[in-house]
Formats: sequence, C-alpha cells, structure tokens
Amino acid sequence: MIETVDPGLSRRKRRLTLVSVALGVVMVSLDGTVVHIANPTIARDLGSSMTDLQWVTNGYLLALAVTLIVGGRLGDRFGRRRIFVIGVAGFALASLGCGLSLSTPALIAFRVFQGFAGALLVPNTLAILRSAFPPAELSRAIGTWGAASAFAAAAGPIVGGLLVEYLSWPAIFLLNVPIGLVAAVLAVRWIDESRAPGGAGRFDIAGAGALAAALFVLVWALTGALGRGWGYGAASAATALILLVGFVARQRSAPAPILPLSLFRSRALSVGVVLLVTGNLALYGVLFSIGLYMQNVHGYPPLETGVRLLPLMAVFTVSSPLAGRLTEKFGARWPLALGMALLAASFFGLAGLSADSPYGQQWPWLILLGFGMGIVVVAGTETIIGAAPARHSGVAGGLQTTANQLGGVLGTTVFGTVIATIVARTLPSELRRADVPDAIAEQALAHTGLAEQGIAPLAAQTNELAVAAITTATERAFMSGMHAVMWVGGGIALLSALLALLIPARRSGTAAPEPTEVDWRGRGQRAGDSPSPRPPAPTA
Repeated sequence: MIETVDPGLSRRKRRLTLVSVALGVVMVSLDGTVVHIANPTIARDLGSSMTDLQWVTNGYLLALAVTLIVGGRLGDRFGRRRIFVIGVAGFALASLGCGLSLSTPALIAFRVFQGFAGALLVPNTLAILRSAFPPAELSRAIGTWGAASAFAAAAGPIVGGLLVEYLSWPAIFLLNVPIGLVAAVLAVRWIDESRAPGGAGRFDIAGAGALAAALFVLVWALTGALGRGWGYGAASAATALILLVGFVARQRSAPAPILPLSLFRSRALSVGVVLLVTGNLALYGVLFSIGLYMQNVHGYPPLETGVRLLPLMAVFTVSSPLAGRLTEKFGARWPLALGMALLAASFFGLAGLSADSPYGQQWPWLILLGFGMGIVVVAGTETIIGAAPARHSGVAGGLQTTANQLGGVLGTTVFGTVIATIVARTLPSELRRADVPDAIAEQALAHTGLAEQGIAPLAAQTNELAVAAITTATERAFMSGMHAVMWVGGGIALLSALLALLIPARRSGTAAPEPTEVDWRGRGQRAGDSPSPRPPAPTA
C-alpha cells in the first residue's frame, strides 16, 4: 500500500488545509517569544524568582523537545489530522490555564502541558502538508508554513509588549484560545485524514520512553547543568549518552520502532538534520547575545528591542517562501550552502560592532542573518520531509522540529557560556585598565554575574567617576565575549555550508526521486510501501 496525494483535492481545500496548519504553528511560535517580554510583570504579580522565570520557559522547552518525535509517530499511527486537532485543542486549553494561573507553580505546570500539546501539533503539520500537496507544490507550501512561523516569532515581542502594557500578562496566553479554535474548526472541516499504511500496528512504548528520557537529560544538561559545575554537566551528559545508546539498541531490535534508523540511510535527510541543528545553534546563540547587547549595553527597553530586531524576523518571513521556490527549482543543496554562507557573513559583520555602534551599523547584518536563516530553515525542512518515506512523514516532522529545538538550546547555552567565561576572565584586567581603585574593583568582581549580561556591577556608594570607569570596563569585557561568539557562529556556519554540498544534487525543475528503504531481505522498497511481514533484522 502506497500513501499518495489525492489528485482530487481542490485548490481551495489545499489552501484551507495550509491555513489551518499555519495557524497551529503560529500559536507555538508566538508563545516562544511573547513570554520573554512578560517575565518582569509575571515576577512582580506572582512573586516569581529568577529560577521560577527560567522554568516558565524551560518547562515548555523541555516538554516540547522530549516528545516531538513521539507526537509525529502518534500521528503516523492514529491519524495526523486527529493528533493535530488534539494538539491544537490541548494547546489552547493549556494556554487558558496559563492565563488563569494564580501562582508560579500553576503557571509552570500549564506551560509544561503547552509543550506536550505542541509536540502533538507541530510535527503533524508537516505530515499533513506532505499528504495534501503534490511534490511540485510541496516546497512552496512548506515555505508558506515557515513564513507563518517566522511572522509569529517576529510579532511576538511587539504583540507581547502591547498586551502587557495595555491589558495584562495573562492576555499573552489567552490570545491562543481564539487562534486555536479557528485552527481546529478548519482542520475538522477541510483536512483529510491520513496515516501511515499499516499504522494500526504496535506502538513502541519502551522506545518512546527511552527517547523522551534521553532527550530530557540531554536538554537538562544543556540548560541547567553547566551552572552547577563541569562535573555535574559531564555526569548529565554521560547519562544522556547511555540513554541514547539504549534507545538506538531498542530501535535496532523493535518490530515497530518509533524512530526507524533506516531513515538515516538517506544522506540528504541526515545532513538536513545536522544543518538544522547547526543553523539554529548559530541563530539562537546570536539572538541571545544581541538581545543582551541591545538591552543592557545600549539600554533599549524590551519593546524597543523587539522593534529593532524586527528587520531580522521580517526578512526571515519574506525569505521563507522565496527559499521554497529556490528549493523547488534547484533542490536543497545550493540553497542550503547559500543560506549558511549568508549566516557566516552576517556573524562576521556583527563581530565588528562596538559598545557604542549606532543602530545603522547593526540592522544591515540583522537583515542578512534573517535572509540566510529563512533559506536554511525551509530548505533544511524540505530536505528532511522530502527524503523520508511518506509513511514516516509524521516521524520526519518530529525529527525536523526536534533538530530546531536542540539547536536553539545548544545555541543559547553554549554561546551564553562562552560569553560568561570570557567576561569572567577579562573583567579584572579591564577594571585595571580603566583605573578602577582596587577596593571598588573587588566589589565589582563579586558580582561578575551582572557583567556577564552586559550590566555594570555598581555598588550604591560608588562615585560618578568610578561608575563611568566600571561601566566602560564592563562593556569592553562583554564585547570581547560577544565578538568571540560571533566568530564561533561564523565558523560553524562556514563548516555547515561545506557540509551542505554533501546533499545529492538534482537537476533544475525535476522532482526529487522517491526515497527507498531496505527491507529485511536487503531489497529496495519504495517510499510508502507496506513493510515486509517479517520484522527487520538488526543491521549495522
């Protein structure tokens, strides 16, 4: 049995299918950016500590990251429209719970539920597009999907600032309720159900548990363990590695694996996963450092920072559909190499900023960054979805989103650690260079954590001359760290551009060949064919 696109689907039905799944990813993307603007107000209203605020974000991130592939697999087995609608409804209800929360623990709990619902929602959007659009139109549809997600992420800081300022922080969550209602109604009315052929088979509960545990420990190690010392981080990373090895062993022997390892026989899919991780690593790392630079070094308020980042996200929105057209015409190889090269150029340009660089020297590189990232996300997504067999579309969608999430966690954590390390190392010499008296310098060094964020560690009794000197020293130390992460990001992007050349090329204007899998007899198997009745034997 081969899962194919129904040629009888009307253009209107495909368009409304695209609108429904786009609204779904809009909710998830919007929620990833609006909460940062509301954090100070949430802390004031609920009495939240800094650790509490971190878990308002990390609880959502962890729940989403560890269950994305599981959500895709559930869609393949039980029906992608069904799981998508459950995810949309669950996300809207969890958002309602967030908006009605009267305590920080309640808010964190509902944020975790949001993450689980998002994991049901996001990967199945791509699988639904795969079943609704023919290959000739799939890249363009994914480009529109990416543009909707990018637009929501771009609008998040501005929408969040307006809602918090003129209404209240619960409004940023309650906004998801009407969006989710519209998406669910459109899905039930216009999206056709699809599932993997033979999808009623067994579900690998043990594999799902092993994967969720491995990714949870890995993300936990990246987000929190580094601050507790390298020994704790190494132990967490080793635990994650052991769990991942156990997961791989389980997938090699399971009759119905949750993540078929045969997917990675496709060089295009494997490279696409790596490039989405490295691309998002660089993007989120740069966004993290640029956010600190704008707010703490230049003194822009959060809403104004969001407005100044708008060129990056706006160009991201525009370049996403353009990337769909480029990928449709040339394949993913050259667009990915081009996108990564543009990222490298933007990082090297941002490495030339100083503490007093005007905005006119910032926005051109932000535009270049947004343009390159839009190409990378869409071309990388199309590579993964297009290279996977149709019956594993949901799994491929979960794999794609997991790569994005892990790349974002890596970027924020690694880049933040690099900045913190360099600031801690250079601040003492910068204080001496600025002729800060030893007694005052010792007080400043006792609060290096502030300097790591670009905030001058000032004591209440510090005189004006010392304030100016400490501020100058802090800015110099922070800029040293920021320059380092920009060079690191540029190097990663250049290596990724070379890696993109490993993706098999295809002729302009031709569709990518249908991928094959290898069954237990070693015979080629067309994508979407029913698997052989005998369980596959473990292979190397």
